[in-house]
Amino acid sequence: MTSNLASIRRRIDVRTALLLVAKADAYGHGAIAIAHHAQRCGVDALGVTTCAEALELRQAGIRTRTVILGPVFSEEAPPAIRAGIELCVPSQELGRGVERAAFAVGKPARVHVKVDTGMGRLGVPPDEALELLETVRSSPGLELAGVMTHFAATEGASSAALQEQVLRFQGLLEEAKKRSLLSGRDVWIHAANSAAVLSGIDPLYDAVRVGIAAYGVSADPGLRSEEFRPILSVRTRIVHLRTLRTGDRVGYGGTWSATRPTRIAVLPMGYHDGIDWRLGNHGAVLIRGRRVPMVGRISMDYTTVDVTDVPGLGLGDTVTIIGEDAGRRIRVEELAELIGTIPYEITCTIGRRVARTYCGGANCQIARLPAAVSG
Repeated sequence: MTSNLASIRRRIDVRTALLLVAKADAYGHGAIAIAHHAQRCGVDALGVTTCAEALELRQAGIRTRTVILGPVFSEEAPPAIRAGIELCVPSQELGRGVERAAFAVGKPARVHVKVDTGMGRLGVPPDEALELLETVRSSPGLELAGVMTHFAATEGASSAALQEQVLRFQGLLEEAKKRSLLSGRDVWIHAANSAAVLSGIDPLYDAVRVGIAAYGVSADPGLRSEEFRPILSVRTRIVHLRTLRTGDRVGYGGTWSATRPTRIAVLPMGYHDGIDWRLGNHGAVLIRGRRVPMVGRISMDYTTVDVTDVPGLGLGDTVTIIGEDAGRRIRVEELAELIGTIPYEITCTIGRRVARTYCGGANCQIARLPAAVSG
């Protein structure tokens, strides 16, 4: 991840802050370990979606500036406010709720006003954002920490729709400045995500929110770059081997049958662990540098592969689900394309029982667990 963060730094102005998005357990990579490493790498802030995610990082010793990018109800807010975590305010109603929580705690809440410029999801429309900014500025229980929007286009700056969002956001900011609503050294204006940064969006404002690119995964084929290397590998071991006769079937529903005497290896990972059910009879794994097909349906706990053409295998031999083996690689993007989904889904669905092992450079704190996933 260190090199990916450095590549992002080279693409943004030295004065632009880098917020690493670590929501959804850092896209399945493990939020606590990723946050500790990012903190050592000097990221300016971390972004998550919920209070629970933010508080988990605080409890794990993360002191880096942390922003909750999703909505927060008043009953959730007090512990986050006490911990100095910054909150998103996407509406007047939720803003008032955060204000009540701040009064109850006796400490102002630092908030980011979220503006919907075209995503059609969270946030106030630009024509209502000024009123919300005035509410925040006039409240003794709220401190303005930022103003943000979220781009909908996955292809980045080449999208006409994204450029329209920039124009709407820029118009709001100009009007807000006229009314002196954005004054203050600590107020961040932020909009750019991974796709926007990699495609050269301008302006970048005060901070960028980078997620998937930092993990070395591309959200859009047009933005893929060898400069960004995947930090995650998923590996398992063979737990059972057996030989099938011609005509024998494998798995639920018997969707695959042997056309020759076939050696089958059983892997102790299934769809609960992140091997998508749709990969059955379509996906492949790497064993000793060879691509080996998945055969039969993916079960909750097991996957079966045809290893007939890989002689000499034994119990405990390593199998690569995602990552590199002897110069060959299976990428997250490849799996996503194969089953018609997005790379985010592949990493985010890696199950909790899949143990994580974290490793890095000489200055990297290593948290070790039984190996299955490495980041």
